[in-house]
Amino acid sequence: MARRLLCLSSWLTTSISVIDMKISKVYAGSLSQEIGLTVGDKILAVNGKKIRDIIDLSFELAEEKVTLQIEHENGDREEIFFEKDVDEELGAEFESAVDKIRCCKNNCVFCFVDMIAPNMRRTLSIKDDDYRLSFLYGNFITLTNLKDEDFRRIKTFHLSPLYVSIQAMNPEVRARMLRTPLAAKIQTQLDDLESAGVEYHTQVVLCPNLNDGAELDYTISELLKRRPNVLSLAIVPVGVTRHRRDKFPLTQFDKVGALKVIEQVEKFQRQVRAEEGRTFIYLGDEFYFLAGLELPPVEFYDGFPQIENGIGMTRNFIEEFHEEKISLPATSYQLQAKIDVVCGTSIAPVMENLAAEVMKKNPNLDVKILPVVNDFFGSTVNVSGLLTGGDIIKTLKKFDRPRDKILIPATALRFGENIFLDDVSLDDMKKIFPAQIVPVASGGEFKSELLGTTSYQLPATS
Repeated sequence: MARRLLCLSSWLTTSISVIDMKISKVYAGSLSQEIGLTVGDKILAVNGKKIRDIIDLSFELAEEKVTLQIEHENGDREEIFFEKDVDEELGAEFESAVDKIRCCKNNCVFCFVDMIAPNMRRTLSIKDDDYRLSFLYGNFITLTNLKDEDFRRIKTFHLSPLYVSIQAMNPEVRARMLRTPLAAKIQTQLDDLESAGVEYHTQVVLCPNLNDGAELDYTISELLKRRPNVLSLAIVPVGVTRHRRDKFPLTQFDKVGALKVIEQVEKFQRQVRAEEGRTFIYLGDEFYFLAGLELPPVEFYDGFPQIENGIGMTRNFIEEFHEEKISLPATSYQLQAKIDVVCGTSIAPVMENLAAEVMKKNPNLDVKILPVVNDFFGSTVNVSGLLTGGDIIKTLKKFDRPRDKILIPATALRFGENIFLDDVSLDDMKKIFPAQIVPVASGGEFKSELLGTTSYQLPATS
């Protein structure tokens, strides 16, 4: 596909294998509006073909001549025929992307979903291993749940790139980590993808004494041989929460261990950069934080191919901060302003440095960085995106002071909602603290908010 034709508002599930694509949004001036589609309409078929998921819909809509079978909200049905350019977008969002999410049947020793608190919302407990979500959203799949029919569809539609969770290229080690004999077939499964011309990004969740050391050397070496089908390799440290109940021994990296991993991987990075002029292998930001080292420069990340996996997210945040150009006087605050910035403990030193740059030019600006210890998941979980409303509230109360604005990480909120992982809402927080509370989603927004402008738009409250 030259480009995807559809925007997706969510990946909610239904329980049938053929779904009715219900429209949740129609863009102004779009093809959808032109042919008379409205919110609530269902697309039942395209060119006489039933639709299994958003992938079917996308490929059928790639035709220049299209006939849609539509069911309106009142139950009336009609057929709409229209002509379009091959790459012309429909300009609509849909409630559902797939019929039913393919759940993971593995029992991985490092599975983070198995480490969340009990009795949390069901959506947080979904362990997907769905090749369709891998193609559409970049979700990582293990390939162990891939059926022959799925592979045929990947080949027929050339669903590329996919995102594959490797963990180890040693079959025995991988089977032990995923706790299924199907995991030992990784070499053959990758061969099958490559024979279909599929490219794929890869990931390794690195666990001390399991797939590190010599096993990591072997995994990297084997994946390097599979270029150009392998597009990138992300290596992230295993995370362990206080809610883990699995008896399998699992530890986390400390400073010494992180330094060792960085040194080990750097030799391969130097090799690939000498061969191709790119890094190819990227370490999670946490390794550098643990080791107390500076993050690599922006050029090292080659355009951030795995930023949705958190790779290079901090470096990107810093670059966005410095690239943000704001037309304000040298001193944007004529009166003293106090701003509290909430963040995870790992990124706190970075936030301190960025805030100091702004305060240096704005003597009336008083910014205090408040690292939040994650009591909900455990103190070793130190990223901003997993902070809960309850822990943020406790920290703000602990460091209570007069404040004009509170900046919180937008990643801590559920996508498209004003609710944290523990179901505390922004409205709940605002009832406790009179200051303006603003979620910040990027480095540019962070700089703008420090300087008194507002860029983040809160989702509408229903």
